[in-house]
Amino acid sequence: MVQLPMVDLKKQFQSIKAEIDREMQEVLESAIFIGGPKVNAFREQLETYLQVKHVIPCANGTDALQIAMMAIGLKPGDEVIVPAFTYVATAEVIGLLGLTPVMTDVDPETFNITPELIEAAITPKTKAIVPVHLFGQCADMEAIMALAAKHQLWVIEDNAQAIGADYKGNTVNGKSGTLGHIGCTSFFPSKNLGCYGDGGAITTNDDDLAYACRMIANHGQSKQYYHDMIGVNSRLDAMQAGVLNVKLPHLDRYNAARQRAAEYYDQHLGQLPQLLPPGRSVQSTHVFHQYTLRLNVPNPREVREALKAHLQNLGIPMMVYYPVPLYDQPAFNSYWKGGTLPVTEQLCATVFSLPMHSELDEDQLKYICEGVRTFFK
Repeated sequence: MVQLPMVDLKKQFQSIKAEIDREMQEVLESAIFIGGPKVNAFREQLETYLQVKHVIPCANGTDALQIAMMAIGLKPGDEVIVPAFTYVATAEVIGLLGLTPVMTDVDPETFNITPELIEAAITPKTKAIVPVHLFGQCADMEAIMALAAKHQLWVIEDNAQAIGADYKGNTVNGKSGTLGHIGCTSFFPSKNLGCYGDGGAITTNDDDLAYACRMIANHGQSKQYYHDMIGVNSRLDAMQAGVLNVKLPHLDRYNAARQRAAEYYDQHLGQLPQLLPPGRSVQSTHVFHQYTLRLNVPNPREVREALKAHLQNLGIPMMVYYPVPLYDQPAFNSYWKGGTLPVTEQLCATVFSLPMHSELDEDQLKYICEGVRTFFK
């Protein structure tokens, strides 16, 4: 039986194996496993690619968010606005630092937080906004930055799923993760730019923020054994940097392959009345970390489970990101004042994601689409 992967890292690896082997061998022979030339080379390469002044590599994307919030000096009780439809890490670090996550609804087409929803949630305790560029396209950063300036708020981009996306506004332009005061990204293996373990980075054009982030990520040290602030231990190791040094030059090609796959899905599934394809922002390119559709049917949760079983029988994986609103997670019950967010509730009940990666070929895409269409026939 055919068995397709949700993300085909094996096939991607085979195409760059010689380069990866060389990088790994160089790290082993150097015996420099933490920091050193591989990490510095990746930092410089990513700064050039993103056209950003500072990249601070760290251990993972969750650490990047935590370090960013520590660097801007948030204090216990400060409120941070986040979308309710996102991965837990976005809000998790807020609670971990004794801050208060304030969850808002999202746009039903792009799945991203909007300026209007943010402004409605601002209180005198609000200190920061975390727009999540969900599934691969940027939130409306021009309007969000204008709103932040109006209310004197920090903007921390959660760029874990959209690295390589381009945003074009009238006054705000550039790569995702470089548009706010500070950006955070993840190099988890399945990401568009993924390493072979955990990894992350912080991006900023602010010299003072970069200085603080570097210290915090390295035990708060200004120099060895001199600790100017409370910090953490969060470092990208040289092995992972070596992998990223190989993969970063391929990122635009990887993203273009994802976009072609998304276009195929659009063309072959977009006419089904039971499905709503992902919406597109007019200001941002979409790099399709996920290809996420919505069911347009009665009893969507039941239909979704039946569709998943149908596809599994055909060897086609299907994922649901995210089935439960953040405010309904037990970890966040104490922060929620009650009620529901209608779009978040609808998305949690209706979304599903099909295989999406850089190695999808037309035969695989045809097989997946035929499997979906057969279910709805």
